[in-house]
Amino acid sequence: MIVVKLGGSLSKADTLLNCLNKLEQNHTDSAVVIVPGGGGFADQVRVAQQRWQFDDTTAHRMAILAMQQMALLIKGLKSNFSIAYSVTDILKQAAPQKIVIWSPDIVELDNAAIKASWDISSDSLAVWLAGRLSARELVLVKSALIDNRLNLQQLTELGIIDQGFCDFVGQDGFKISIINQHDF
Repeated sequence: MIVVKLGGSLSKADTLLNCLNKLEQNHTDSAVVIVPGGGGFADQVRVAQQRWQFDDTTAHRMAILAMQQMALLIKGLKSNFSIAYSVTDILKQAAPQKIVIWSPDIVELDNAAIKASWDISSDSLAVWLAGRLSARELVLVKSALIDNRLNLQQLTELGIIDQGFCDFVGQDGFKISIINQHDF
């Protein structure tokens, strides 16, 4: 199984559909799970939190809803993809040549004790999910240019991956690739 995190910024750069098409055409030998970034929906949560000064737990839950909205957007673009809401649901649906979109369940993430913080974005959630699914690979597709000589910590320092990412990377044994949308 391959987990592919599609950055929310891909929808702003108008490359989301191109990435979905490539994913559909090129990943036919393994089950694929898409982790959507929150995109503009998550950006609105940041704006609202700054304006209204509500707590990080509320913002975290709203950002998860932003990921759910992106999952629906992807499903609207690719009706043959399916949506799954939990690890169990993904495992039931996963099959070779099938693409499943993860629409994360807030309760499942709360039960996993995932910290409610802007340091934890869909990047870190993709690592968490890949570990739970025993994925063989995690691919993060970004709109930012990626220098392949940089390690995960350096990519974190540059803001290309979130601050919590390295804390989620464990001994799960899956390959991690962080690539630019044009290299996908």
